[in-house]
Amino acid sequence: MSARPLAFANVRLLDPASGFDGPGAVIVTEGVIADVVPGGDLGALSKDIEVIDGGGKLLIPGLIDIRVKTGEPGFETKETLKSAGRAAAAGGVTTIVVQPDTSPVVDEPSVVDFILRRARDIELVNVYPAGAATKGAMGERMAEIGLMHEAGCLYVTDADRPIVNSKVFQRVLSYAKAFDTPVAHRPADPWLSAGAAATSGEFAARMGLPNVPAIAEKIMLERDLALAEVTGAKLIVDQLTTAAALESFERAVKRGVNATATTSINHLSFNELDIGDYRTFCKLDPPLRSEDDRQAVIEAVASGLIKVIVSAHAPAPAEDKRLPYDEAAPGAVGLETLLPALLAFHHEGRIPLIDLVRTVTSAPAELLGLPGGRIAKGAPADLVLVDPDAPVVIDADKLTSKSKNSPFDGRRLQGKVLRTVVDGRTVYSVL
Repeated sequence: MSARPLAFANVRLLDPASGFDGPGAVIVTEGVIADVVPGGDLGALSKDIEVIDGGGKLLIPGLIDIRVKTGEPGFETKETLKSAGRAAAAGGVTTIVVQPDTSPVVDEPSVVDFILRRARDIELVNVYPAGAATKGAMGERMAEIGLMHEAGCLYVTDADRPIVNSKVFQRVLSYAKAFDTPVAHRPADPWLSAGAAATSGEFAARMGLPNVPAIAEKIMLERDLALAEVTGAKLIVDQLTTAAALESFERAVKRGVNATATTSINHLSFNELDIGDYRTFCKLDPPLRSEDDRQAVIEAVASGLIKVIVSAHAPAPAEDKRLPYDEAAPGAVGLETLLPALLAFHHEGRIPLIDLVRTVTSAPAELLGLPGGRIAKGAPADLVLVDPDAPVVIDADKLTSKSKNSPFDGRRLQGKVLRTVVDGRTVYSVL
């Protein structure tokens, strides 16, 4: 049964795909955008259309988050596809790409199919799986990349585990290229990174934490870029976080290497000092970096060198976080805080609003060949109505996510989601 037709009137339309930013209106019928009206004069409308007066608030494409962990299947105490979908809807995220490090690992088409069927049954946001690059995400034998691609996985990755064996990684890149499937890889030298809970430096030494030098990211990235250049495969650099690695990446892009870099909202928003008094909500993977590194990453987003921002949503229940810092599980939930945290850089005047929105809409859509991420006639009706100036105080206990491990807990931000629409269906509303 189709959702009732909608009309968003009296809104500020912002569509990075077309470059439009101004007053307008949008009509939605049968799950797609039927018309976009710059200026906003809708004229006479049918009585069966529900008209939503946006009050001049911001209407943007639904956010696309290409790095989301859930616990389903296998670790449902962390997060289920349903709880992740609810959290995404509350955060204005209309499309998520879930990571393959579940139990069983998403390394064959039957598990890809399971996730797609579960998402259809839940009917919240769009859910796509990423497949494992290697069997069991163990980095030893290549997974069924071709079959998973046909089943519907958008890219392959071993998630947090770097593929150490260069021969295996080269095979993964070469095979994935045959199916035009991107390969995402976390650049982290495994020997330097082993057991690390923080980034090397004066702060980590004073805190007595096992640490990893920032150069570990650059070392592995250089190898990844060299193999991507040789094979011609599409490489997604999973969360660039250091200035040194950014220099390597920029050189490779100028040489024509087919690589796209992402970074997480956490590494844009926090630095190593936010660990404070062993605050485990700020224990992440990769670990938080120096303030110089954070500023370099912000500049890389502003310049367009980093094209995609992710929430890096990684739920962990309280019993996994309330441990000594070096024993606590890394990761943070982020689906509900991604948008207001992103808007902080607009309010600070660091990055233009349209460029920020691009990193979570049209840029990831173009990277993965998704139909959303734009406000255009015929596009999927995945839309978010936002009050960008509304004050928000993040209370982790009130987050929709099943796990509450947010480093933004207590932080004052601006940006409130008023309504989230997926395929023309309202999946979240405070109106």
